[in-house]
Parts: sequence; C-alpha cells; structure tokens
Amino acid sequence: GNPYQPAIEALESHPEKKFYNVSKLGGAKYDVLPYSIRVLFESSVRNCDGFLVKETDAMNILDWKTKQSHVEVPFCPARVVLQDFTGIPAMVDFAAMREAVRNAGGDPVKVNPACPTDLTVDHSLQIDFSKCAIQNAPNPGGGEQKPLARLSPLKPPLRKPLPCRGQSGGQSGCRGSCGAGEAGRSTGAFSAQIENTPILCPFHLQPVPEPETVLKNQEMEFGRNRERLQFFKWSSKVFENISVIPPETGMAHQVNLEYLSRVVFDVKDFLHPDSVVGTDSHTTMVNGLGILGWGVGGIETEAVMLGMPLSLALPEVVGCELTGTVSPLATSIDIVLSITKHLRQADVAGKFVEFFGSGVSQLSVADRTTIANMCPEYGAILSFFPVDNVTLKHLKHAGFDKAKLEVTEAYLKAVKLFRSDESSSREPEYSQVVQVSLGSIIPYVSGPKRSQDRVAVNNMKSDFQACLNEKSGVKGFQIAAEKQNDIVPVQYEGNEYKLSHGCVVIAAVISCTNNCNPSVMLAAGLLAKKAVEAGLAVKPYIRTSLSPGSGMVTHYLSSSGVLPYLSKLGFEVVGYGCSTCVGNTAPLPEAIRNAIKQGEIIACGVLSGTKNFEGRLCDCVRANYLASPPLVVAYAIAGTVRIDFDTEPLGTGFNGKSIYLRDIWPTRQELHTVEEECVISSMFRELKEKMEKGNKRWNLLEAPESTLFPWDLKSTYIRCPSFFDKLAKEAAPPAAVENAHVLLFLGDSVTTDHISPAGSIARSSAAAKYLTSRGLTPREFNSYGARRGNDAVMTRGTFANIKLLNKFIGKPAPKTVHFPSGQTLDVFEAAELYQKEGIPVIILAGKKYGLGSSRDWAAKGPFLLGVKAVLAESYEKVHRSQLIGIGIAPLQFRPGENPTTLGLTGREQFSILFPADLSPRMTLDVKTSTGKVFSVIALFENSMEITLYKNGGSLNFVARRFL
Repeated sequence: GNPYQPAIEALESHPEKKFYNVSKLGGAKYDVLPYSIRVLFESSVRNCDGFLVKETDAMNILDWKTKQSHVEVPFCPARVVLQDFTGIPAMVDFAAMREAVRNAGGDPVKVNPACPTDLTVDHSLQIDFSKCAIQNAPNPGGGEQKPLARLSPLKPPLRKPLPCRGQSGGQSGCRGSCGAGEAGRSTGAFSAQIENTPILCPFHLQPVPEPETVLKNQEMEFGRNRERLQFFKWSSKVFENISVIPPETGMAHQVNLEYLSRVVFDVKDFLHPDSVVGTDSHTTMVNGLGILGWGVGGIETEAVMLGMPLSLALPEVVGCELTGTVSPLATSIDIVLSITKHLRQADVAGKFVEFFGSGVSQLSVADRTTIANMCPEYGAILSFFPVDNVTLKHLKHAGFDKAKLEVTEAYLKAVKLFRSDESSSREPEYSQVVQVSLGSIIPYVSGPKRSQDRVAVNNMKSDFQACLNEKSGVKGFQIAAEKQNDIVPVQYEGNEYKLSHGCVVIAAVISCTNNCNPSVMLAAGLLAKKAVEAGLAVKPYIRTSLSPGSGMVTHYLSSSGVLPYLSKLGFEVVGYGCSTCVGNTAPLPEAIRNAIKQGEIIACGVLSGTKNFEGRLCDCVRANYLASPPLVVAYAIAGTVRIDFDTEPLGTGFNGKSIYLRDIWPTRQELHTVEEECVISSMFRELKEKMEKGNKRWNLLEAPESTLFPWDLKSTYIRCPSFFDKLAKEAAPPAAVENAHVLLFLGDSVTTDHISPAGSIARSSAAAKYLTSRGLTPREFNSYGARRGNDAVMTRGTFANIKLLNKFIGKPAPKTVHFPSGQTLDVFEAAELYQKEGIPVIILAGKKYGLGSSRDWAAKGPFLLGVKAVLAESYEKVHRSQLIGIGIAPLQFRPGENPTTLGLTGREQFSILFPADLSPRMTLDVKTSTGKVFSVIALFENSMEITLYKNGGSLNFVARRFL
C-alpha cells in the first residue's frame, strides 16, 4: 500500500474528484520548491510502493534545496509518446512478451503497457515525388527565363499562371484565381474552405483536391511500410493503454502538443499532473503548456511502458526571471532568440530551466513552446512554464470544454501548480537566477552584405549612411559624399518615380525559418491590413512576394483573413519552395534596372530569409537586409531603408494624413487574440477531425485481431526477438561467468554510435549477408532504422561501425578474432561461433564506455551477441543503467587499474562469480586462465537494479510479474 494515502482529499469545487494534496503534505518546504520539482514530488508521492519508489525518494525531492545534484530519484511519467522508428522495437517486445507469458502458462491478455502510450506513425516520410514551387523563376542575378515548375515524375501543374501586375506573360508571382473570380478571395470564402480543405493551390490561394504529389507519396509510404503499419494496427487493436495515431495526421511533437496533451490527468475521477517522456527530441515543447516532459532513449521509454520509473539525478533548477515590457517592434522570434542567447551564456546544461516574473504573461503559448523547443540549443533538460491564465485561455481555444477547464484550474491551484501574477504570490527558490529584461530586446535587421552584421532598427538610417561612407568591403560601398544624395527619376507604368541610395526594389516575405512560430507571419498580415485600411500602398516597381514555407502558414494567414490585404500590397503567394534567398527572384523591370545601373544607385532588397550576400537577389541590388516579416512589409511601404521609423512617416494615407509605423504596427495583444481565436481553434478542430476519422488507407488496412501476433517467418522487417527464450516463473540465481572469451577489446570513449546499428546496411556486412540469403537485393536492404523490428538484422549490425577500433585488429574495422580458431571475422560471426560452442563472452573497455545518445540497441545488440558482462574503467551513466536493464553486468576496474596496468592482453579467458547476496557496488573477484586474479566493482547502485539483473533485465522482470 501507498503510505501517503491519508493525503488523498476531495477537490472542494468538485467533490467527486480526488487527488493527493501534496501541498499540505509538503508544508513550508513545498511552497518554495520550483514548480517543476513539485511535479516530481507529486509523482513520487502518488507512485510510492516501497520498492520502485520509496518514502525516502519523496523526502529527498521535498528536501530539494539541500539534496539537488547529490541524489538519484525515480520519476514515473504519466504517459509516453513514441514515434514510429522507436515505437516498432518497443511494440515488438510487447508482442514477444505475450508469446513468452503464454508459453510459461500465463494469460497473455494481461500483457499490456502499464503507462498510457501514444504512438505516431507519421514521423518518417520519405519523399519520392516532389514539385518545385517556384514558377518561371530566373537564374540568380537575372537573365533568360527558365521555367522550373515541374512535377517529377508526374505531369506539370494544370493551370498556367495569369499575368501579374506590371508584367506580361505571367513571368512573375501569379495573381490568378483559378477561374474562381475575385469573390474567391474574400475572407469568408477562405475561412470556410480552409477548414474543409487545408491544402491550397500555392499559386492561386484556392482550395484544391489533394495534390498528386501528396497522393503519390502516401501510396509509396503505404506500399513500402505496409507490414509495419499492419503490425501497428494490430497493436492498437489488442493492447490496452496503446493509442496509435494514424498516418497523414502529423509528426510526433506536433500531435503531442496539439492533441495528446492533457495538462491534468483525470483517471476514474482521480486527478494528477500530466507529464510525458518521448523518443522525440522535440518532446520538450510541451513544457510551454505547463507539462513536465523531455526526450529519452528507447530503453528508458520501454521501461516506463513496463511500469518502471526513470532514474535521474535530482536536478538543479535555473530560474529565468522575465521582467519589463516587450518593445512594440520586437517580434516573437526576437524574443525567443534573445532568451535562447541568455540561457546559452548562463551554463544551464543538464539542468531544469523554469520561467517566472512579471514578463512571463507577455509570452503566448506559441512563444513558450518555441523557447522550450530550443532546449538542445542551450543544453537544458527542459524549460518549464507553469500553467497560468495565458495557458488556460489557450486551452479554451484548443478545444477544452468548460467543465474540464474548471477542474484543471481548481486542481492546479489546490496543489499550488498554478502560477499567478499577483504580487502577494511567493516565487519559488532556485539554484541560480538568470534575469532577462524584455525591454532590452529590440528588433534587429542584418546586412547589408552578411547575415552576422546586425543593425538595430532604430539605428538603420544612420548605419546605412555609414555604409555609404565606408570603403568597399564587408559593409561599405564607398560612395563619394557629393553623390550620396543623388536622385534618379524613372518612368514606370506611366508614372514617374525617384530612386535614390537605399531605395527598396525587392521585398520578400519568406517563412521557411519562421514555421515554428508563425505569429511573425500573422504580424506581417495584420500590419498589411492596417496599412491598407489607412490608405498606404507599395510602389508598383518593387518586386514583392510571399513564400509561406508550408501549407500550415498559409492556413494561419487564410483563417485569420489577412491574405487579401497582403495581396493588395503586392505580397502574393508564389509557392512553398526556396525562392528569393537562393536567388530565384523575378527580374526587376528593365526601366528600374537601367536607372539603378546608370545612376550607380545602391538599391536594397529586404527579405525574411537566411541569406543576403551581395548580388545574390539580383546583380543590380547591392544592399540586402534580413528582417522579420512585418519589417519587410514596413520597408516595402516606406520604399527605402533610409528612414527613422520613430520620427519619419511611412507615407501619406487617406486625407493626406502622415502614417507612422507605430500607427499600424499590431500590438502583441492583437496578435495573441487573432492567433488564439481565429487560428488555433480552427487548427485544433481540423486535427481532431483527422484523429477521429483516420484516413481511407488506414481504415481499409487489414490487420489481425488475434491475442498473439501471427509472426511471418519470411518477414525481414518484423521478427519475434529471443529476449524471453529462457523465461521461467521464478528467476534463477545469477549465473557465474565461466571461462569467457573477450569478444572485443576496446579503448576509451566508445560511443553508442560505435555499438548500435545505424544508417544504411553495407553490402559486405553480416546484415547484408543475412538479407541476401533471404532473397533480397542490395536495393531492397533499406536501413537499420527501418528494420529495427527484426532482431536478426539488428544483432548483425551491432558493432558493425567501420570506425570501431578493436585492439585485437589494430585498425578501425567491424572485425574481431575468434580465439579458439584464430580466425578474423565480423563481430557477429565470431559471436555466433562462441554461442554454438557454448562459450560466454565479455567486453573489455576503457573510460566512458557508452558515451553519446541513448540507443536501445546499444544494449540489446550486445545481449543478443551473448555478452554477459562489460569490464570498463568508467561508464556513461545512462548506458550503464541500460546494460542492467537488458541483463548485462556493468563491472568497473578499481581506481588506478585498467587492462594495461593489470597486464591483460584480452586473449585470456575470464571467470566471474556473482554471489546470491549481491549488493550495490560490491567488489567481485575475476580470475583469468593465466592464473591472474584481480577485483572489480559491480556497478549496481541500488536494490532495484540488482533485482532487475537477477531477473535477466527489465523485460523478464515484468514478464514474471504477469505470471
């Protein structure tokens, strides 16, 4: 029983709901804990069973202030998210466990994941058919038009673009309407159509049937992965606690954030915080919703699915205090990148980061999830934003009903997991505090020749003047003082215009780098709307374009109703491919080009892309600036970069009134309102419909419904693994390792990449030989990642890295020596011979064995090769626990000792006795065939790890619990 059951209470506003009142249980200590640590504490209290989670674990977390970084604590996440590549071996293991439990006399129906698990199938799209989105784009710098539009190997787009403003023959961005007429451009039409058909014609902004490219790629995916998809569908039918997200729904992190997140779990009227671990590096995005979560490896994820807790060092928590008010011109991207820069400089690697302060409420949920998603950039485990009123407002638009929101808010406040801006609320105590003043975040542009040359927008006019004065180089243009104010008149479309240094002739809104936070695109659209309503316009000779980067961004712009206003200013959607920033800009009108060249004018391009090298956009445009999307629109309206937005108007509006940038710049509140009410709600409705309806191919896909999976013995993708071959109801005492040969003699810093199968399957490898023997050609080998459900392939790929340096071989090669015969063989072939001869094997290694990313097959592979123990000088912590979790003993040489100091050649045979009363960090004796005896440390840190090892690993331990 749980010793903390007396702490269970009823929720005051909803007495039918129960929960552990950890706030009362923890008292004053709890009140100063960081919110993220409070989630860890609640989990330890709720899951305390005296074995996997002990009372001392909960108390250690409560004493976080003094115990941080000094103790290991267990954490039981509320759920798991898998993507398809890592999901397949986990589900194959569960299918094999059912078989083993049945064979041992148990009920296979009882074998189910202990933790709710969501598996997304859409993570590995391979593109077989593609279409260039840029129509009739010229070579960089101008020249002969060369149409690039193509659909390979399908036919070209059905409609030819209609002529554009100021051009003949449709050689620039298209203004056509696919015959739908101008009525098709109304906001209402866009909104109605976007919900039913989210994919738009990239050239005419009209809804179209699913493009042939999408259909063809989906057909190829289903054909190539049919066997895997059938296995996933079988899993979703027979296993409890497993939910499979159908193909064509979305990637793991997107679906996790937009659909799977609960914030508060309600299981049979019992409430607890949502938390998650996933095999996707973007899992941290959910921290922006107040959900504790981060990415882990396959073995850790599978352990959680089996009901085992994660073990982690009680982390330090860095508090990031946000103060001040955001500059009106600063965009979400400015804020995200500035905060990321501060955290990178603060040394937060391996720590939790938690945000607090008066400035947090100024960040939308989109801002927060983007910051949390940047964790790998600054090295933190996670970046936590506690739930507050901004979160609740977002959840309302995301589809949470009123009753669920009320329970969520009441529960989080009861356990003090709700952040408030009230001055009376006490802030938690942190390991260290990093302060970020939002008021110091000002918008920048980059240029005029290099992206690393940043210029504050309020200094733009003076900086450009300095560039005119400087000698020719990385920034300067060396324009004589008497020519710096030259004006060149030019006739265009029957009107006269005046060009001068700094005039804008190219303005491109590109969102390829802004898809993670499309609010900057919305800002550009809202600014365009206000500009049009104020009577402002863009000069017709300026080459304007809009390339949304993805259909989702077009969805944002369409459903918010701003596309017609962008169009009115000349910013038409030209497609979804790389365009302006790679030089694919339509040529400037001949009159404008001539005027620039004859007057030696330093003309400018402004774009929201990533590249701005001199002459890249056009050979006559020498100054190019990277700016946020709304600033691109602003500079296009102004027609020049030689402007001080604070003191000079953008132009003249209706009734001759001067319009300043501050008059039309959308406020953050306006942006948040449009984003939440117009965009987020429609996105979630669409995603919910996809989840509920599935898709035609998935719905029609046939899959078995038997309790046990009917393994296809001919399959080279899915195979029943041999982890449970010796499963018995009772675990046998740990067997001694007798007269073991050394399979590999390795040095320092052997990484999981050296161990685990990865990448393509080499034609000369043991895996290739196996697949060839099954009738496959090299073209059909695919990759190790695609065959992770076949242990025969993966075992043969273990230690198959060509960079593996085995001291027996003396050079990098995936080879070793089979000592009884003296042959040099592939690692798998040698291991296979040892197993046939009944000879156990071990691995000798140096320092930091198992360094690098967590990989499940870095432990599973050696186990299936017959490795009984690893003797190393030191281990990477996560890999050490993975070895125990699969049933391999991690043994460590005593300090100051290693194979060299002990005089070991690796050619000896080794014997190791494991006593029945094995205890953490016990010293064991190792005897060699040469008579040498030395001691090693058994690197088991607690009784749970010893129990797992005695059971042959976590898989067999859990299987016996089902028996």
